[in-house]
Amino acid sequence: MTDMFARFIGGTVTSVTPSRIGSHRRSLLKTMMIVLLGLMGAFAAAPAIADTTGEEYDFRIAGNVKNEGEPIADVRIEVANDSYSAEIVTDAEGKWAIGVPEGGIYSVTLDESTLPEGIAVLEGGATQSVEIGPSGSVVKNFFIGEGERQVVTLFDQIVQRLIYGINFGLMLGLASIGLSLVYGTTGLSNFSHAELVTFGALMALAFGVVLALPLWIAFPLALVASAGLGWAQDAGLWRPLRQRGLGLVQLMIVSIGLSLAVRYVFQFFVGGGTTQLPGSGGDKIPLFGAVALSVVDLSSMAISLVVIVLFALWLMYSKTGKATRAISDNSALAAASGIDVDRVVRIVWILASVLAGLAGILWAYFRPGIKWDMGEKILLLMFAAVVLGGLGTAFGALLGALIVGILVETSALVIPSDLKYVGALVLLIAILLVRPQGILGRKERIG
Repeated sequence: MTDMFARFIGGTVTSVTPSRIGSHRRSLLKTMMIVLLGLMGAFAAAPAIADTTGEEYDFRIAGNVKNEGEPIADVRIEVANDSYSAEIVTDAEGKWAIGVPEGGIYSVTLDESTLPEGIAVLEGGATQSVEIGPSGSVVKNFFIGEGERQVVTLFDQIVQRLIYGINFGLMLGLASIGLSLVYGTTGLSNFSHAELVTFGALMALAFGVVLALPLWIAFPLALVASAGLGWAQDAGLWRPLRQRGLGLVQLMIVSIGLSLAVRYVFQFFVGGGTTQLPGSGGDKIPLFGAVALSVVDLSSMAISLVVIVLFALWLMYSKTGKATRAISDNSALAAASGIDVDRVVRIVWILASVLAGLAGILWAYFRPGIKWDMGEKILLLMFAAVVLGGLGTAFGALLGALIVGILVETSALVIPSDLKYVGALVLLIAILLVRPQGILGRKERIG
């Protein structure tokens, strides 16, 4: 056996012994371990990429980080919008590139703490916006040089996030109020409410971009179209199903199927890309400290507040509003007292569709961009707001939406932006464990 092994490795019989073979094996294992540890060290020493460069995506944002023509390596760059975020560090030549799933407007942030001492972003700030057009790619370079860094304090960041959260919460409240009213008057958990949000944005796109009408004409027309859709849904689908005596579970399943069907109809007509409404991505107006809002942000908050106040006055003091609250409290008793329940429910569907359509237009600017499934992105947050505030109560839905909006935006200070929606759902579970009826809901007797 020893002779055969020696001839196989090309050695001599006298130079190969069992102990020598064992020694060779140990040497080979040591060599493999050294190579493996070397590879692991090389990977550990390589610049870290916190998320992904998204090389599987067709859209791309790239740039260079240089100071007076000299590249700067290991500078962290983050690209994000409402539904996607990724980050990377520059290579030895100062270059970076991040793939993104769709076109549209993204914020690009250069982490100034990763720049060399005494080097800062001189113009535009460390966070700037870019828009990916039809070409599918865009280059973003920061103007950097010797200078002092503008450090945003934690307090300023919290205040800024609070304002963004209120803006988001008001927009979310518009959609949640309609969802809560439909539940209160019919008992239906309408999963197709998200498509009413998308429909409003798509109608604004059709009138404002495709037909190129002025925005002061396009947006009211979009809301009229949303009202028509709400009327058609109740007249053509929900009222006949109610008259047939379908249970709430069957109606909920119908709403899920309707949601999927309408969503893919939207995709068939508008495609899978992202389209912007006129005026998206405007310049920021400094307010106080580090807080800066665009004209669109300020207009969105003002419109939301005015509409919510008008709706509250209608609900509290108008005859139809009082009838709506009576049906929400006890539908059978309301009908026995002479209230036309079907008529009030029809009005509720129309109002819910109008509020959802307006929320869709504002969501298209906040997001920013219009996409075929944009309403579905906030559907769970709408349900969280409704359940958190109290099922069937319009004011509870508004309160719940404000809490969810503020929590979503402020939580991004301590957790990754990809997980910011999770915090709202965790809060929902925690509150329901303590107060199952919601904040403004009433306890119901069971059994």
